[in-house]
Amino acid sequence: MNKDELARFKELLLEKRAVLLEDLEELRDGDKSSTLKDASGENSAYSFHMADVGTDNMEREIAFFFATREGKYLKQIEQALERIENGTYGSCSDCGNQIPIPRMEAVPTATRCVPCKEKSQR
Repeated sequence: MNKDELARFKELLLEKRAVLLEDLEELRDGDKSSTLKDASGENSAYSFHMADVGTDNMEREIAFFFATREGKYLKQIEQALERIENGTYGSCSDCGNQIPIPRMEAVPTATRCVPCKEKSQR
């Protein structure tokens, strides 16, 4: 991979990281009013229907799921940026061959070429 391609992928990864950090910040800010009781300032949870409490819990679980998933992707982006810096970006971690550019464009955090990825999934 030449320097121009590496610079393009680095820019792409930095953009993806910025968007991801914004999304995580929104999830964190959305969790500040974590319950109906807290949001309304009520002192008693008895004034709420059980279904409202269940919905609130489900929304928190969904937010946690998204935060966890995006946190994992953020880690993959950070690792890809490290590989760009140390000169191993675009090389398959299994066979050492160059990962084709179309694959890197589709999955810029890829660490394996398609044949090695398929082999690892069997």
